[in-house]
Amino acid sequence: MSLPKDLTKKEPCLNEWAEIIGWRGSIAHGMYVPPEQEFGTDDKDIMVVCIPPVDYYCGLEEFGSRGTKEIMHNEWDIVIYEAQKFLRLLEKGNPNVLSLLWLPENMYLYKSGIGQYLIDNRDVFACKSVYHSFVGYAKAQLHKMERNACKGYMGEKRKRLVEKFGYDTKNASHLIRLLRMGMEFLVDGELHVEREDAKELLDIKMGKWTLSEVKAEAEELFKLAREAYVRSTLPVKTDHKKVNQICVDMVSMKLDYNKDTNDGTN
Repeated sequence: MSLPKDLTKKEPCLNEWAEIIGWRGSIAHGMYVPPEQEFGTDDKDIMVVCIPPVDYYCGLEEFGSRGTKEIMHNEWDIVIYEAQKFLRLLEKGNPNVLSLLWLPENMYLYKSGIGQYLIDNRDVFACKSVYHSFVGYAKAQLHKMERNACKGYMGEKRKRLVEKFGYDTKNASHLIRLLRMGMEFLVDGELHVEREDAKELLDIKMGKWTLSEVKAEAEELFKLAREAYVRSTLPVKTDHKKVNQICVDMVSMKLDYNKDTNDGTN
């Protein structure tokens, strides 16, 4: 499966500016349900890290909205981050962006040498402070779980499923997954994006768990995540100087490459 050619041709952030293109969301987690199935409410989610030309660093050009651009195209939901913005989110322990650095190889659609450099340095972002991000995101899913806030490509279909089960089973699945992933990360510093518990998470997504069962599991996981945070041997927070150097290295490598290419030396 690849990105639509009509998008890649007109969006430089999906071709010559791109450093990493990878799956995110249900496909990355091994939990994608095709739209033709009853419970199929998933978009095809992609995340991209890009480094635009020098104008965006030394001039007045701005990338997207404060470093982020989103492209919605039928079932495709593509979020693109400029490298500086991406690294700031990594430093804050954002669960969604962290996942891009721990994908299985078959989940990357493209990696440049610069993209691989970032992945090779992913351990810089393995720290205890991710606890607050994962738990915060999980609490947000818990809050939305009983609310009808269905948006996007499959909004109406998802709304019908909420009415059927009395709660948003997709949010419930996200809730449990986030807590488990965060707990695992605190224990071993590895983000297990492709889920070994995908079948159980799909059962939740398909309404096979009652709301009370989901809440009971979440309550236990919040407690276990807190215990994992206390016991974790990971550094307390990221080393800002190291993150800054990674950013400098990435942008410098890209600008040097562009200069050599324009000079005709490559």
